Amino acid sequence: MGLGLFSLLKTVPWTEVISTAPLVAQGAKKLWDSVAKKAPPAPTPPPAPVLPTNDLVVAQLQARIIALEATSAELHTQMRASSELIQALATQNTELVQRAEANRVRLRWVSAALVALAVGLVYALKTQF
Repeated sequence: MGLGLFSLLKTVPWTEVISTAPLVAQGAKKLWDSVAKKAPPAPTPPPAPVLPTNDLVVAQLQARIIALEATSAELHTQMRASSELIQALATQNTELVQRAEANRVRLRWVSAALVALAVGLVYALKTQF
């Protein structure tokens, strides 16, 4: 399992991920800002009853309009929650990419130190025998 994960991580184009992470976060922030500025549509009060020839049809249409306005307000609330989640995920993604880059740099330093130590050990063993 660990080896499969390692090979999967090796196939990720980290340079592209790192370079596009700020763009993803910026896009999520723009999305959140545009959605947050929009106020949810306020349900309009039903208009004064009109006395048409068929009161039942008008009452049914008014009930449908009220139901559609409620659905629209609920969808707007869900859209705000979704855009907030997207913004949070983009922020976490940016932090994850920064930490992965820092770990990659540390791994290179540790690898270089390990190679230097191995060379020193081989040299010490050769001089001893």
